[in-house]
Amino acid sequence: MKGLNTANIAHKKLDTETTKKRKAEAALTKKEKASKNSGAPKRPPTAFFIFMADFRKSYKENFPDNKSVAVVGKAGGEKWKAMCESEKAFYVEKAAKLKEEYEKINNKTANRGATKSEDSERSSEVNDDAEQQASS
Repeated sequence: MKGLNTANIAHKKLDTETTKKRKAEAALTKKEKASKNSGAPKRPPTAFFIFMADFRKSYKENFPDNKSVAVVGKAGGEKWKAMCESEKAFYVEKAAKLKEEYEKINNKTANRGATKSEDSERSSEVNDDAEQQASS
């Protein structure tokens, strides 16, 4: 019986060691993903989130004692659902403008990345040519 218990304990230790390794690897991949996107521009808010920014200000003025985020969110969602399309149009247009600006910026950064890689390839070609001439 002692052999069975020690085998189970050894197996449990192995499981905890592998889970620790897996957690450490997952944390590293999360950090890598975060570092890759750190320079990217932030996505623009949707029409609802633009509305909520305005709504929070007015709600806070009307109910200064309220500290609950959930209550504000619920009230904002209900008001958004109750609004007609003409009332929402202002926020939709504003969101569309922000999205256009974001896409312009995002395209510029994507193009910049491509030109940098092209420039580095060109400079490496120039360096290769210079090395060949020097060795001749």
